[in-house]
Amino acid sequence: MADIFSLDNLLTLAMLVLLQAVLGFDNLLYIALESKSVAPESQARVRRLGIIIALVLRVVLLLALTQAVQYFQAPFFSLKLPGIFEITLNFHSLIVLAGGVFIIYAALKEIIHMLSVDDLGVATDTSKLRSVTSAVTWIVAMNVVFSFDSILSAMALTDKFWIMAFAVVISGILMLMLIDNVAQFLTKNRMYEVLGLFILFIVGILLLSDGGKLAQLSFFDYPIEPMAKSTFYFVIAVLVIVDVIQGRYQKKLDRQRKRGG
Repeated sequence: MADIFSLDNLLTLAMLVLLQAVLGFDNLLYIALESKSVAPESQARVRRLGIIIALVLRVVLLLALTQAVQYFQAPFFSLKLPGIFEITLNFHSLIVLAGGVFIIYAALKEIIHMLSVDDLGVATDTSKLRSVTSAVTWIVAMNVVFSFDSILSAMALTDKFWIMAFAVVISGILMLMLIDNVAQFLTKNRMYEVLGLFILFIVGILLLSDGGKLAQLSFFDYPIEPMAKSTFYFVIAVLVIVDVIQGRYQKKLDRQRKRGG
């Protein structure tokens, strides 16, 4: 028991919780945006159900990966056209690539929708709303995609299952505490929805680059290289700063127009 609460284990747990929180930001954003696809009265329930079910599955996935990580990394398909195209797929790379494609598709679809509607104040067409089951299913599925990197990163830091599981549970509880605030912020500040969607778009590119590296994907002898996490967070920071400055400048211009009018 004393060994469980040793300083080394507690520091590792704190590091893993921080890692899960940082890597879970994009997941939190996706859940907040995805929940808007259902009727308003069901959105909070969808977010909570999605996170709770995904949390349970994440612990199961953690257990599966610690026991059979070699099977997820073992190639099951390979195609080589020398000088043109090469790919070697395993389950890990397939899941990451599929997740990247879906996130890019979902972000682009929402951006196109926002540009095509005439009145953003009009309620969404109820015939196009998703069911609670459908939305929760997508949230859980994408949570699995986001879980792979965070779990594999955790496994690189420790081989103790209870530390990794505890970190996953704590991060899930933090998501439950924060998700409604994130969703309410996006609802009250509609202009930040565009920022959120473009962040998701970049997340999709990040996943595609990671999946391409895992699958040893190359075109015309040019291998796909993963986007560095430092580059990813730098791009996100620049997007946020530009959006904030642009918003403040737009308000300044509006005030000047009112005074001039």
